[in-house]
Amino acid sequence: MSFNETVTELYESGFNQTLLNNTDLCTLETCPLVLATVDYVPSLGGNVFYLTFFSVLLLLQLAFGYQYRTWSFTGSMFGGLVLEIIGYVARVQMHHNPFESDPFLMYIVVITIAPCFIAAAIYLSLSRIILVYGESFARFKPRTYTVIFICCDVFSLLLQAIGGALADTADTESVQQTGIDIMIAGLSFQVVSLTVFMALCADYAWAVSRKGGGLKSSGRSLRTRLPDFPVGRFHLFVGAITLSTITIYIRSCFRVAELQEGFDGRLANDEVTYMVLEGMMIVLASLALTAAHPGFVFGRKWNMKRARAELVSGGAAEKFEVGSEAVVAGEK
Repeated sequence: MSFNETVTELYESGFNQTLLNNTDLCTLETCPLVLATVDYVPSLGGNVFYLTFFSVLLLLQLAFGYQYRTWSFTGSMFGGLVLEIIGYVARVQMHHNPFESDPFLMYIVVITIAPCFIAAAIYLSLSRIILVYGESFARFKPRTYTVIFICCDVFSLLLQAIGGALADTADTESVQQTGIDIMIAGLSFQVVSLTVFMALCADYAWAVSRKGGGLKSSGRSLRTRLPDFPVGRFHLFVGAITLSTITIYIRSCFRVAELQEGFDGRLANDEVTYMVLEGMMIVLASLALTAAHPGFVFGRKWNMKRARAELVSGGAAEKFEVGSEAVVAGEK
């Protein structure tokens, strides 16, 4: 039964018309849950856990970003984590009153667009990975990958934000459906761009493996070419990028399926599924990108010009500031 059909049924049964006309005035004591923005009372413990977890990761990202000067990476993660925090603050508010539309609007918009910022951090990281393994294996220049996919990210973000705002502020079902369709278009575009991104990453990994004598040989080559470069940490960083890409992809596919059913659909009103395929996927992505922070690998050489000078141009007495020490790399 749709929301409007529920309202009609309650109206005919003599339910309080003031509350029917403005469900923001409802509480759990005065209105049935079918009038709420979702068909469940959001879990306080689960949403507080995610809120706390993202807050801790945000503080760590800011600390690492300041220490290692990874400004673009930190800015992307900052945007994503702040939006996740705002979204889960809204869901905590929904626990206390699931009838108010403002917390629902805030949650549905910001949590929908937050992973776009985290994906931007992933796109930025690929260019640095290419510099380490070698540009000759890539189909495009490192910067080209970043520019193309961040542009796709921005376009996807705009569609999702506009669609989310339109869907929840709509006065009619047709306008709401238009907003949902725009959100689906934005999320679908994100899925397509992530698919292409993963295909190009796989293509690059295959080229390194085939033309570079295998990934293990590439690792030995790195140790020979840059004897003090933290190859082990670099491989962990690559693994973190892989994991975070896959989890964001799974999450985006879930959100497309969820929105195709509409706000009244089964997936949109199943909190357990949401907490696993939305919340936990972003937790894993954010945790991986924090635990294997690029600063642990590149030190203060995150900037593309400085990274290129260190990793491509080479030379004697080149420094890689990793951790609290500055180590010196030998000649290439």
